[in-house]
Amino acid sequence: MKKLLVTGGAGFIGGNFVQYMTGKYPHYHIYNLDLLTYAGDLTKHQKIESNENYSFVHIDIADREAVNELFEQVNFDYVVHFAAESHVDRSITDPEIFIRTNVLGTQVLLDAAKGANIKKFVHVSTDEVYGELDFDPASFFTEETPLQPNSPYSASKASSDLLVRAYYETYGLPVNITRCSNNYGPYHFPEKLIPLTISRVLNDQKVPVYGDGKNVRDWLHVLDHCSAIDLVMHSGEIGGVYNIGGHNERTNLQVVRTIIEALGKSEDLIEFVEDRLGHDKRYAIDPSKIERLGWRPVYDFETGIAQTVDWFLENKEWWEQIISGEYQQYFDRQYARK
Repeated sequence: MKKLLVTGGAGFIGGNFVQYMTGKYPHYHIYNLDLLTYAGDLTKHQKIESNENYSFVHIDIADREAVNELFEQVNFDYVVHFAAESHVDRSITDPEIFIRTNVLGTQVLLDAAKGANIKKFVHVSTDEVYGELDFDPASFFTEETPLQPNSPYSASKASSDLLVRAYYETYGLPVNITRCSNNYGPYHFPEKLIPLTISRVLNDQKVPVYGDGKNVRDWLHVLDHCSAIDLVMHSGEIGGVYNIGGHNERTNLQVVRTIIEALGKSEDLIEFVEDRLGHDKRYAIDPSKIERLGWRPVYDFETGIAQTVDWFLENKEWWEQIISGEYQQYFDRQYARK
């Protein structure tokens, strides 16, 4: 039985990947490593927690002793590294935790993997490390685009990308780096645009939209992302970088309006607020390289967003318990000055 370590497997993308892999590969043992910070949640794994091919490990990736002990106990074949602080807004107000988790935590994992006989270390990154594009629809990020991060979050991810590259070049660690566009889908933590909009519209609350709402993002369904990482893990050229995007560019305002229309609500719920510091204008990915590897997205944006809205309607008990307490306090602080 092959052994796969998934870091950040209680989060949004990592959590969907854990479920995807346990279902597709019953002959793989999936180890879900997570610290269970504010965005970590194990209820999403209730249906698989008794599976013989699934284990949860409660560890901080920056805890060198605990990580080394785990690698000594389990001879992992693969590591897929999702664990990261990922919310740009939080990185602006508290960048230190992003450096600790995203940079130092990645280094700890790399050191542990370097001393083990793993087949592949897949580092899951973001298109935000490339900086921003203008609004020219013919311009895209490629794997050769220089890294020019503009937020503490993207700077911490770019730093971890460079560490992964260095461990390949210096130590010969078999690695891949993937850089994805904005994900959406089930179990998306409601501080991000799409789940925030859905949850607030369903409660007839104002939806804050930064600036004029014209910032453009390329949207990728999380299950399409999972299938791409699966392919890279098994077939990606060692040392290679793969951009993963869905060719689903939308302005933030278009996304919000699509959700409001789907829920039959009024656009009066839209509230334009002071723009975020260092807000990148546009992200767009050229996924040609991973398409040559054999990947294609299944979800177009219209189908994917409709299914996502339905999922949030059918799983209110999951997100309603999140948007009270600490989350509401965060929301009030974040938008009080806007």
